[in-house]
Amino acid sequence: MSDGIRCMMMRGGTSKGAYFLAEDLPAGEAARDRLLLEIMGSPDPRQIDGIGGADPLTSKVAVVKRSERPGIDIDYLFLQVFVDQPLVSSSQNCGNILAGIAGFAIERGLVEPADGETTVAIFLENTGQTAKATIPTPGGWPDYFGNTAIDGVPGSAAPVLLSFTDAAGSSCGALLPTGRAVDEVDGVACTLIDNGMPVVVMRAEDFGITGYESREELDGNAGLKQRLEAIRLKAGPMMNLGEVEEMSVPKMTLVAQPSGEGAIMTRSFIPHRCHASIGVFGALSVATACLLPGSPAHALARIPNGRKKTIPVEHPTGALDIVVVMESDEDGAAIAEAAFMRTARKLFDGAVFPR
Repeated sequence: MSDGIRCMMMRGGTSKGAYFLAEDLPAGEAARDRLLLEIMGSPDPRQIDGIGGADPLTSKVAVVKRSERPGIDIDYLFLQVFVDQPLVSSSQNCGNILAGIAGFAIERGLVEPADGETTVAIFLENTGQTAKATIPTPGGWPDYFGNTAIDGVPGSAAPVLLSFTDAAGSSCGALLPTGRAVDEVDGVACTLIDNGMPVVVMRAEDFGITGYESREELDGNAGLKQRLEAIRLKAGPMMNLGEVEEMSVPKMTLVAQPSGEGAIMTRSFIPHRCHASIGVFGALSVATACLLPGSPAHALARIPNGRKKTIPVEHPTGALDIVVVMESDEDGAAIAEAAFMRTARKLFDGAVFPR
């Protein structure tokens, strides 16, 4: 490996990761994971001997290949490389890293771009869902520069529209794996939900906090994190995820009334550190929980009327707009289609050299 391994570093949404072609990595899972730990510099809190950014949001990997599935262009596998543990997890999707897949696939010659804009059909290997990503391709090449701004990212970039029709039950087999909008776990009312991401949604006030605290304050609250982890370990089997001690799901999200023009305020843990914003699929699951009468989020949320709804999910650095089209105008969470706008940018392209 003296010549290194082809790698493109991209910012996707509010995350950053290393993008690889599947053919450039070992075929065996164990060998692949050992290599990725070396590349990212894990386990080490600073990831000083790798390209990871010492944060779960910047220690992510996309593995991409041309798809052989009918109607699908690209197969995408997301891998979360833990920062301070020798673990690589494929137990979840990542909608932020997904935002960079179309551009990467075109640049690697896997997709033929159109002049103007290109829509790429992407199969999410982690959960079996399908997404469509539409990006600007003036002159038949990805354009990463534009005027679209998203909270949590400085400046602006070209828009990436991501849409889904089959996110429900991505990992748990059902939108509500227990069949209920509310369950009690360790005396706390919870919604155990999976609309693209397994999430446990709880009221912040049930933990003696407001839900408006800073990320740093919550990360320093050892008692809160212990309670959340105890609930997470019990919720995992209830959500058909089995033992989750060494998994990055379910995510734990505390909700409060919106502070601005949004629908709900969130503080999300991924799963042991407070998120600087919120993951795309996590936001979709929380937005869906807000639509469920009787759920902890429902009474706190400000939800617009109409079959098509824009639900801004507030987080520590702004808000993420989730656009949902309901199956009908009746009360409930039967979502026919969900979409959201992200941005992505190529940061570098070259070779990475593992130890």
